[in-house]
Amino acid sequence: MSLMDNYGRAHDDLRISVTDRCNFRCFYCMPEEGMTFLPHDEILTYEEIVRVVRLTTELGFTSYHLTGGEPLLRRDLDELVRQMFEINPKMDLALTTNGVYLPEMAKRLYGAGLRRVNISLDSLDENKFLLMTRRNVFKQVMAGIEAAAEAGFSPIKINAVALKNLTEEELPRFARWSRETGYAVRFIEYMPLDADQSWQREKVLTAEEILEGLSSEGELELVNGHPSDPATRYRYKDGKGEVGVIASVTRPFCETCNRIRLTAEGEIRTCLFSTVEHNIKTLLRGGATDEAIKKWLADVVRTKTPGHLIGQKEFVQPDRTMSAIGG
Repeated sequence: MSLMDNYGRAHDDLRISVTDRCNFRCFYCMPEEGMTFLPHDEILTYEEIVRVVRLTTELGFTSYHLTGGEPLLRRDLDELVRQMFEINPKMDLALTTNGVYLPEMAKRLYGAGLRRVNISLDSLDENKFLLMTRRNVFKQVMAGIEAAAEAGFSPIKINAVALKNLTEEELPRFARWSRETGYAVRFIEYMPLDADQSWQREKVLTAEEILEGLSSEGELELVNGHPSDPATRYRYKDGKGEVGVIASVTRPFCETCNRIRLTAEGEIRTCLFSTVEHNIKTLLRGGATDEAIKKWLADVVRTKTPGHLIGQKEFVQPDRTMSAIGG
């Protein structure tokens, strides 16, 4: 059984935000000051998250991704990982983190069964990193990447948000770094999810421009992946290094989207850019049966729209930032 929407897309991927709190203040996501975070009693408990994972697994979901905010701010995250693998030891589970707490957590997470980690690193220049994140923790992030490698994580994917007039000179450096280390670097087009709602199409460093900059370090060839993968992957023809582009703005992949999202306080979103949310927490805390919740999830998926409409006059930017939605 799988959850189908009205456009023939089967859904088997759930992105789970475990917290809306973050220790960064990236300017493309959050305001520098004045963030208000959810009270702890409004956030789903691990038991509630595990129940959603179990029910979606019964509905055919096989891929899960833990996000935030910064998920490692949530205490004992390795215990959630362990409980998820008890439901399905073969599930495809990944974690996205800014890496600051990986030196303390990497071995615990690996011991709980996690094998895939995505680490956010927008710049290899310490000053530019500070500009983008508003936090002087570049060395801690690099130490976190090293800790993940030492713990045995593979693949280690590096996520970098690409912005015009900031990222261009970074591209060759990231390419060389990927070729030297084996980390897969993925560049994400700047998306309209910033707190100030100052996003402009002109600020987007496009997939075409990103690939042109990466090609300066060698000829690239396309890597065949799953049609629903958000990243288009490339490798250097000499076999050293893999890079990717998540081109949500210029090359949207809505037609093959297989994902839904669970926010930290229990809202189901059928699209990252959705302006409508569906509250599963009231069912989880209101005594709803498993079958009732599964039927409800099927109905929610059928409300999914064809695409996000970025760049079109009909597009409405969500009120929530990326940190509040879940990356």
